[in-house]
Amino acid sequence: MASLSVRTRRLIAGGCGMALVAGAAAGFAGRHELNEAWLKYQWRDRHYNAAVMEKALMIAGGNPAEAQNESKEAATIAEQFAQARTAPGIVAPGAYGSAYTQLQSLPRTAGSWREVTKVPYNADDPRYRDWNSNSSGGAGYVTGRVTGLAADSSDHVYAAGANGGVWRSSQGGGAWTPIADSLPSLSGGDLRLAGDSSLWYATGEANTGGTSYVGAGVFRLDNPATGTFAPTDRVGGKELESTTIGRIRFGGSTVFAATNRGIWYHAQGTKAGAWTFAFAPNMSWMPQIKDDAGTTLVPAGSNWSGDTASGATNAAYKNIVNDIAVDPANPKHVIAAIGWRSGDTYNGFYETSDFTQGPSSWHKLPVTLGGITNTSDVGYTTFAFSKSGDRLYALVQQPSKINASSSLAGIFVSKTGSPSGPWNKIADTQQLHNSGSALDRKGYGVGVQAWYNQFLQVDPTNRDHVWAGLEEVFETKDAGSHWSAVSPYWNFGFPCWSLDDAKNTCPLAGHSDQHSVAIGTKAGKQFVFFGNDGGVYRRPVNGQVNANGNATDLESVTTDGTMDALQYYSASVGKDTRNGTGVVLSGGLQDNGVSNLFRVQPDGSNGDTEMGSSFGGDGGDGAADPRNGCNQLQEYVNLAVKITNTCALNKGALSVDQATSWSLDPGDPSPRFIAPIALDSGNPDHFVFGGRYVYTGTKGWTATRSASDLDKAFDLGTGHSATAVSMHNGVSYVSWCGPCNNAGFTRGIATNAGGQWHQLTLGTSFPNRFVQGLAIDATNTDHAYAAVNGFSRRFTEGPGAGVGHLYETTDGGAHWNDISANLPDVPASSVKRLSTGALVLGTDLAAFYRAPGATTWQVLGTGLPLTVVMKVEAAPDGNLYAATHGRGIWSIPAPR
Repeated sequence: MASLSVRTRRLIAGGCGMALVAGAAAGFAGRHELNEAWLKYQWRDRHYNAAVMEKALMIAGGNPAEAQNESKEAATIAEQFAQARTAPGIVAPGAYGSAYTQLQSLPRTAGSWREVTKVPYNADDPRYRDWNSNSSGGAGYVTGRVTGLAADSSDHVYAAGANGGVWRSSQGGGAWTPIADSLPSLSGGDLRLAGDSSLWYATGEANTGGTSYVGAGVFRLDNPATGTFAPTDRVGGKELESTTIGRIRFGGSTVFAATNRGIWYHAQGTKAGAWTFAFAPNMSWMPQIKDDAGTTLVPAGSNWSGDTASGATNAAYKNIVNDIAVDPANPKHVIAAIGWRSGDTYNGFYETSDFTQGPSSWHKLPVTLGGITNTSDVGYTTFAFSKSGDRLYALVQQPSKINASSSLAGIFVSKTGSPSGPWNKIADTQQLHNSGSALDRKGYGVGVQAWYNQFLQVDPTNRDHVWAGLEEVFETKDAGSHWSAVSPYWNFGFPCWSLDDAKNTCPLAGHSDQHSVAIGTKAGKQFVFFGNDGGVYRRPVNGQVNANGNATDLESVTTDGTMDALQYYSASVGKDTRNGTGVVLSGGLQDNGVSNLFRVQPDGSNGDTEMGSSFGGDGGDGAADPRNGCNQLQEYVNLAVKITNTCALNKGALSVDQATSWSLDPGDPSPRFIAPIALDSGNPDHFVFGGRYVYTGTKGWTATRSASDLDKAFDLGTGHSATAVSMHNGVSYVSWCGPCNNAGFTRGIATNAGGQWHQLTLGTSFPNRFVQGLAIDATNTDHAYAAVNGFSRRFTEGPGAGVGHLYETTDGGAHWNDISANLPDVPASSVKRLSTGALVLGTDLAAFYRAPGATTWQVLGTGLPLTVVMKVEAAPDGNLYAATHGRGIWSIPAPR
């Protein structure tokens, strides 16, 4: 989300994405025409005010719905990422644990993976100020999304990446070390320090939706200052597998888990024993859950059905617990915010006066929050008690506004500490706008992604001092009478901002889209730490702000590049002809644009001191000329493809005609959020990408400058969207889905193998799941491979889920054979056929290798963290590169 946050059609205050007034409008991918003369005039000194911004919006179409699409698109990427792994139904508990067990028994090839992108990543790199860049916005040094933070009073800070595991700093930030790489899941849901100093890590990120298969439960580390997590540190058994865990909270001697399958609890002082089920509002929608001994802890509800997709699919949204708060004065008194962000009859606040009395002790509270009296309109909510429990704060999202310019209901306080209230509203969208927000623009309001971006923290020494995280970070020191936007969305549009760094007097803004917060120390002084889509930032607990209310003492704590939690969708590699040595490594990232790293050597080292961001927002799929790595195709999102011949190096494009990249966005009606792109492996001057239509380019790198230079090769069909593409010497295979969700999911493959484009007939033996990767044999274009995402029918409750993960055709797609052999039952996203005839497969747990002539698989090398491999690439330096969605890009010499 980032927010995936999806910064499509990014207008002025649009978001992590990168395009300023004109740039943002240009980012409309040709759908809106701007008055270029006016824009050039405004861009001459790049200094605008609110009226100028408003005019830019008006010229660009002025439709607030465009900005509202930001929130919808953030939801879309989360949904589509899950769709690829759950279609045609929902994944049953135990799938991920089973795959992890299978993985342990497989042999490994020789060789070790090397972490190539473990270098500083500068989002404000002055080398990249192209028309579509976000550089100079004030994010500074970034990494991937951080969903959990914990800190102590001895300078230890712990951070959980969305899919990058747990990191430790022993100096109040910086010099980070991964401490959870051996766990079966690196998907971070929450991270908390208990009173006995043990560190609790909940897996299964809950920020992005109602379904997740990656959760492996909760882990407890006794000695986090020096130790590392191991699989044996799991608390309880498999009862919380395949579950999202949004929050873990402590009360007395008990720890509580807020999951998408209700509330669970466990004794704090031990890992032994199963978790105890506490409460879920809709028991008829619960799956059967057993402990390791086979004892049923929760019986299957009447609406849970393994025979059809509908029952199981809806079940994922019927018992979502967003937060839990334990009364500091009475640890048996527990409250919970339960509900789906889009609204449901079960939404609301729940309470028990004694949780030990079982599910029947819980009841729903009839609360009034401002104008909200219907609890079904109480959505995603975060609670925060003051230390003594005499104040209870709540940050509340409102489902009925989810498609509006803001879905924030407000920030509320109960000055009695009672969840029944009375609740007083202490902040709303307009008040936060007026506090120094960078989102004070028409159509995109503070809280537009309140369903995704939330944290809330009360200063333990001052009940009136509160930090609230939405897209930006807000602070009040007087219980809400006054607020300051201490970490704004970005600096664009502020009077202090300039494209010229020598004239840019703005303080660091930080990254947008907030998820986690903790109070700790650095050198013995108290700091507050913020976790967001760009990593971790800190500032003094009692910090300073400028006249606009923005912090003047905010710092990134990922400046040294040691926390490589970057979430790549793609990796592209080509020779570094600019510097005459090594290769250029580029990749599209969740909410962190496109990175470029020069002079990468075969041993994984590089001569570049840091990576820079050439394009902003969400980077998507991409491709690079193997002969010249600065010839690149890079996707923003939704097939908004840019072409550059210079890696988009540009010290300052003040107008479109000074740009070093050009839009090839064809305006496709139904592309996937991350739409597929590939070069012709036989002729790298040609390429293919797909949405509803298949597009090919044959004019070469220097002659292709707009969508008019593309050929619309084939119509995949109304409602169909390409999911993978591959091309060799003009022969292409293109997979698609449509509908792509679990309600009637359908998939297919089209090809022009044999001369004419046509749809293939996939028999019932070919799984009815996402086809996420394709590869063609360079010696015979009738010989191709299809990588299939999702889990087999053993764990996927939906029609036709099938069994295998890699299929092969030798007759142009007329027939397909399952060649998965001994592969674990785990989603596969990418496949490469090497020149030797060997195969490499990227999956959600590892990269696998099948030697030439072999029929079985090995794990490829050692040292690659157990995270999602989105794409594998064979490079001209003889290495294989793996783009992971949470642990950066890694390389290994191709097996000989």
